Amino acid sequence: MSTDIDCIVVGAGAVGLAIARALAQSGREVMVVEAAEGIGTGTSARNSEVIHAGIYYPAGSLKARLCVEGRHLLYAYCAEHGVKHKRLGKLIVATSEDEIPTLTDILKKAHVNGVTDMELLSATQAQALEPALFCTAALFSPSTGIIDSHGLMLAYQGDAENAGAQCVFHTPLLSGSVRSSGGFDLQFGGAEAMSLSCNVLINASGLHAPTLARKIKGIPESSIPTEYLCKGSYFSLQGRAPFTHLIYPTPHHAGLGVHLTLDLGGQAKFGPDVQWIDHVDYTVDPARCEGFYEAVRTYWPGMKDGTLSPSYSGIRPKISGPHEPAADFMIAGPAKHGIPGLVNLFGIESPGLTSSLAIAKETLACLSMTSS
Repeated sequence: MSTDIDCIVVGAGAVGLAIARALAQSGREVMVVEAAEGIGTGTSARNSEVIHAGIYYPAGSLKARLCVEGRHLLYAYCAEHGVKHKRLGKLIVATSEDEIPTLTDILKKAHVNGVTDMELLSATQAQALEPALFCTAALFSPSTGIIDSHGLMLAYQGDAENAGAQCVFHTPLLSGSVRSSGGFDLQFGGAEAMSLSCNVLINASGLHAPTLARKIKGIPESSIPTEYLCKGSYFSLQGRAPFTHLIYPTPHHAGLGVHLTLDLGGQAKFGPDVQWIDHVDYTVDPARCEGFYEAVRTYWPGMKDGTLSPSYSGIRPKISGPHEPAADFMIAGPAKHGIPGLVNLFGIESPGLTSSLAIAKETLACLSMTSS
């Protein structure tokens, strides 16, 4: 049977656009279909905009491998394409003697992951870099940076379109089915509802990826994980922060703690915290601010009252729950579910932005694999 288009990528976030770019540049016919009004309106636009080094993730995990590879690719890409970014470096701080062994464990894990430029600092050495900082010891990661995430996505979109891809917005995927002869039949909504068939289907819809996969008849339910929503709120600092590096506490179970990040203009924000929710809600509760002051003052005791204001929130598309070990990325290709031409990307939370170019390479590799 003939198809309308070779490849359809559902989701125009950083990962979907990176995959569309890679497919188009490999000579494939590509359409990116997005339910929202434009690129990067979800998780890709609601994060810390940090280029991660690849420090925390379990050895051998996709997060570890793709973050380290993706970071190298991303810095090179930004330099080549003029995407704004800065390699600021970050300090991971212990604020009690009890936390110092955690720093040692993180350093060992980073080395195993191929992050070999980190340095364990004494409190005196760390405070020489950041005089306003309180800590008992710190890890310095010179490879961590910040990026203009929207500028990155515009560059990906431009590359994809220059290679012949097209992007369609206001077009939610409503349902679909796997063809017995190969390929997919898909039904889309929006102002101009349409049906399209394709040979390759990439589900890069972020928070909605498991839900979307369940809408397509023929995808085994056993291959689709349960989704969980983990919200993180951010608060902005009024005035300038006395820091020039990113400051992270020792990490917690669901996230990396309330950390200080700087934007490309030098403005500071704090977050994200951790709030498990059951539906998408991006409102920021001003009352959560009090917990931020308490968390931040563990490493910046000089922070003044009344200097934080609600900024924005993001939601981590998790596939592990609040009492479960953190799940790895799940890039589920034919070897996982037995359907040629299908890749579902589940649980692409942090470090998804950093890993986006490497995830795109991994996705194309998955397409060439057959079911086991």
